[in-house]
Amino acid sequence: MHENGEPREAMRLDEVERPAPGPGQVLLKVRAANINFPDALLCRGHYQVRPPLPFTPGVEMCGEVVEAGEGVTGLAPGTRVMAQPALPGGAFAEYAVADASAVAPAPEALDDAEAAALHIGYQTGWFGLHRRARLQPGETLLVHAAAGGVGSAAIQLGKAAGATVIGVVGGPEKAKVARGLGADVVVDRRSEDFVSVVKEVTGGRGADVVYDPVGGDAYTGSTKCIAFEGRIVVVGFAGGTVPAPGLNHALVKNYSILGLHWGLYNAKDPAAVRACHEELTRLAAEGVVKPLVSERVPLDGAADAVQRVADGTTTGRVVVVNP
Repeated sequence: MHENGEPREAMRLDEVERPAPGPGQVLLKVRAANINFPDALLCRGHYQVRPPLPFTPGVEMCGEVVEAGEGVTGLAPGTRVMAQPALPGGAFAEYAVADASAVAPAPEALDDAEAAALHIGYQTGWFGLHRRARLQPGETLLVHAAAGGVGSAAIQLGKAAGATVIGVVGGPEKAKVARGLGADVVVDRRSEDFVSVVKEVTGGRGADVVYDPVGGDAYTGSTKCIAFEGRIVVVGFAGGTVPAPGLNHALVKNYSILGLHWGLYNAKDPAAVRACHEELTRLAAEGVVKPLVSERVPLDGAADAVQRVADGTTTGRVVVVNP
């Protein structure tokens, strides 16, 4: 990225020097890099972190250790890991550098592309559903954008927690994906009113937990079908509109609005992030969670793929893979 803009227009392949790890860092050979919605925001210059130009997007990857910097132990060359690269040198490259603290063992149960897609989406889902919303077995979970990267993780984690999962999607193909992921009820928002469906499925009680990475109308509708003492987890605003919640409504209906910025846990409670990774590794080994990788694209297809993720036309996870 030599200038900010739409990914398809502003991202281009470039030859740069291979990076070198500094103290406390590791050099990684990138095997696979998952595309996240924040990658598009980075390209546009709209993300909360704005790396200096020029920079390489790609906030999540699976790779192997090439070289460890000064002070790094326990990461021998060839070790297969998941990592969050240190911007401005992101994961859409052949090599990337990451802080050793941002590196974790890649689960053996997952291939490179699946491992690349595990960390951010599933950590976000786990912290949102368990740490913030305290989801309980037998409760009803409503997931917006259920066929997308973040939503698909929430479906699997919700089912693993013993919840009844209602997924909201846009279109019949995405409905098929959400059902395949295990959603008990799937609502196509283009042809159905999810508020009515939730009320019908729950006998008028409403959803105990709402997982909302969309915002806008999705959030507004959720307030109309939230249960007594329900919890709405605000994950993001992929729909483009940041809602202005009516706190008087939250008061009279006794529900909670919970913000979730997972990245803060890396700084505020890194031990919890490590514990979550161990839990996700266990669930992956048991076959309970498995990232849905819908596409594996080469490095020269990254710009188009990031654009399609930003436009909401993809399902599951799109991963850039290196041969």
